[in-house]
Amino acid sequence: MLSVTLLCVGRLRERYFTEAVEEYRKRLGAFCRFTLEELPEQRLGDNPSPKEIAAALEREAEAITRRIPAGALTVAFCVEGDMLDSGEFAARLRNWAGGGRSSLCFLIGGSFGLSEELKRSAALRLSLSPMTFPHHLFRVMAVEQLYRAFTINSGMKYHK
Repeated sequence: MLSVTLLCVGRLRERYFTEAVEEYRKRLGAFCRFTLEELPEQRLGDNPSPKEIAAALEREAEAITRRIPAGALTVAFCVEGDMLDSGEFAARLRNWAGGGRSSLCFLIGGSFGLSEELKRSAALRLSLSPMTFPHHLFRVMAVEQLYRAFTINSGMKYHK
């Protein structure tokens, strides 16, 4: 069974977000071994300089890199990434699994995103939209799209 890890910077605190993520986590259990890990977000002041932001992203990248499972194909969610529709995303998952991949790791950054190095090292940079979303809401959207992709690949009627 495929292992899917979602590494997220920051903690979900709002109950409505945690309940939504938990629901999709349960649903994903039918299709993969799903793990979600929250990593601490670096705290910055109200008006951080570009240098402070870069340093914080680097510290977050170090923590993320330590948690990526060995041999996992990594996907970095970022606004400048490729935009795929749900069917195309499902096909990518199917091709990775069919091509012998046993482990996938998706990365969601915090308020300032992901470091450039993490994005460069990912097998795919993926964007769900050119719009900006709160990273906590984006986490719910990403988990839902993972679930949708698995249901598409299994022929379920969830995807219309």
